[in-house]
Amino acid sequence: MLSSEYDAAQITVLKGLEAVRHRPAMYIGDTDVRGLHHLLVEVVDNSIDEAMGGHARNIDVTLHADNCLSVRDDGRGIPVDIHPEEGIPGVTLALTVLHAGGKFEGKNYKFSGGLHGVGVSCVNALAIWLEVTIRRNGKVYYQRFERGIPQTDVLEIGRTNGPDDTGTEVRWLADPEIFPKTDYHEDRITSRLRDLSYLTPGVRLTFVNEQKGSNEVYLHKGGLSAFVEHLNRARDVLHKPFYLSKARDEERGPVEVELAIQYNDSYQDNILSFANNIKTAEGGSHVSGFRTALTRVINSYARKLGVLKEKDNNFTGDDVIEGLCAVISVKLRNPQFEGQTKGKLGNAEIQGTVNSISGEGLSEFFEQNPSAAKRILEKTFTAARAREAARKAADAIKRANALDGGGLPGKLKDCIEKDPAKCEIFLVEGASAGGSAQAGRDRRTQAILALRGKPLCVEKARLDKALDNEEIKSLITALGAGLALNALNNSNGGGTINGTGNVNGNGAALGPLDEVEEPADKKKDFDLARLRYHRVIIMTDADVDGAHIRTLLLNFFYRYMGPLVEEGHVFLAQAPLYKISTNNGKNVAYAWNDKELAIKQKEIPGRNPHVQRFKGLGEMNADELADTTMRPDIRKLMRVTVSDASEASRTFSLLLGDKVEPRRAFIEAHARDVKDLDV
Repeated sequence: MLSSEYDAAQITVLKGLEAVRHRPAMYIGDTDVRGLHHLLVEVVDNSIDEAMGGHARNIDVTLHADNCLSVRDDGRGIPVDIHPEEGIPGVTLALTVLHAGGKFEGKNYKFSGGLHGVGVSCVNALAIWLEVTIRRNGKVYYQRFERGIPQTDVLEIGRTNGPDDTGTEVRWLADPEIFPKTDYHEDRITSRLRDLSYLTPGVRLTFVNEQKGSNEVYLHKGGLSAFVEHLNRARDVLHKPFYLSKARDEERGPVEVELAIQYNDSYQDNILSFANNIKTAEGGSHVSGFRTALTRVINSYARKLGVLKEKDNNFTGDDVIEGLCAVISVKLRNPQFEGQTKGKLGNAEIQGTVNSISGEGLSEFFEQNPSAAKRILEKTFTAARAREAARKAADAIKRANALDGGGLPGKLKDCIEKDPAKCEIFLVEGASAGGSAQAGRDRRTQAILALRGKPLCVEKARLDKALDNEEIKSLITALGAGLALNALNNSNGGGTINGTGNVNGNGAALGPLDEVEEPADKKKDFDLARLRYHRVIIMTDADVDGAHIRTLLLNFFYRYMGPLVEEGHVFLAQAPLYKISTNNGKNVAYAWNDKELAIKQKEIPGRNPHVQRFKGLGEMNADELADTTMRPDIRKLMRVTVSDASEASRTFSLLLGDKVEPRRAFIEAHARDVKDLDV
């Protein structure tokens, strides 16, 4: 029973790193996979800060056999002398006290990402143990912590191999009391290291995976130009990369702006942004400044060449970024990030700086490269026409629905319940699976939409073509939320993406050619409040065709219903692969993988059980499908989430794009990881 007393004695004071352990999500975003990997990001970023200052050239990351991680650099080494005010060694202070660091006043680092002084101390707090080894002043120092509490003093354990043998190594084991899952994803680690190798050209980043026995080195001297070429490796490009780098002394301190762009023949954009080498996945003021400049320059050039007449409307911000691959990197003295995870840059003053610098550079590029400029203008003009056609097609779908009195597609078997929060829709392939699903569903809350054939690959088709596809029109109509014409498209765009899928720039209007705002009615294009089912469940066969259909549907949702994925409304049904039966079918069990199959075969009484492998949902009886895959109290659902939008975009381009060579290389690289191959 809750106490009714409330006085000063009821107020709890969390001291030291207790607050981090008590509320870890406040400091690292969450305690799921993303938060687990964010610990590595915090430690690596400290080493990158040393590299940006010219003090480190090598950074080694190791995933050890015991599942601990270590990061070692050859920088100056964390100070070990006694802090004059706190009376403890500098390394102990940095690892045990929040908001303690050497980056606040800008004396030790011209630019840095770790400005809050809580990063590595959070790692320490959320680890079972953490060990730090420092090479400095000709000596080797060591200290060990457990859940943030020092277990040893700073110990001198040896001597270095000369004056150039300096640096810091941090090694830690994530605490399972904090993180439900402590398995690291190699792709997340290598993706971050690869990005950093382009952002800090000349710095060698190495990843050693002792669990796999692999060793990868990332060293790119080409910088951002090489970065966009890498991002476009699965696309046909329209021109060579445009690169810009410029530094300015602003009122609030020095600023450096780096930019590389290259258009490709796709229908999506991919804009990556960084501030002090920290990836700003949600964009911010630097991206807004760039997009405003790009829109202004292209409109100005189009009018100069007569592509746009006096009576024509300007190209929109979405028109000019179709097929754009860009990397924007800014460095500034005091970046203002939103939250400890630094997802968005908020410095208002940087928007004008990036706008001015990138505008000047882009104008010069267009003037000096008329053939490339012409191809970009042609693509922008085609994008504008296609976007208008798509909008008209979407309006036609809305009008048809209104005339049909709701216009739900005939192939939709709807549920009785009208509260979307209680409703779910299963997307199944073909009439056979649709029949089993329809017979096995709970008609009160479960709807079934059977799709005919494979969905259109929107990676290779513009939205206006997609809206001519009957299956996609049925899907849009059934869900009821509309279409995000201003889709996520996996860039971090011109600002934040709100709940209705609209990108909101946060900059002041700078004149008629700077405006990137979309028409007001665009906000009505997609509205999650109109979503008829809060769980959209893709239920396909457990074979190659089923996997392909699942990928195509995810591609469509991601490209043109981004908020649906962002808000966690998309799920994958997990149908069992095996049915195990004995005693003439009286004893039945199901297994979802080979490991479960082996266990279940041992658990079932009698001998030589009959094992049936399901290849399609249509092979399952209605009761089997319901009892394994559809009943909420039994089934296994996998929620589709987006942890790295740019990497997701790259993967879709790789798997579904036109280029065969990168896809073949991907298959060859991951062939050994395939567990269940249906041939």
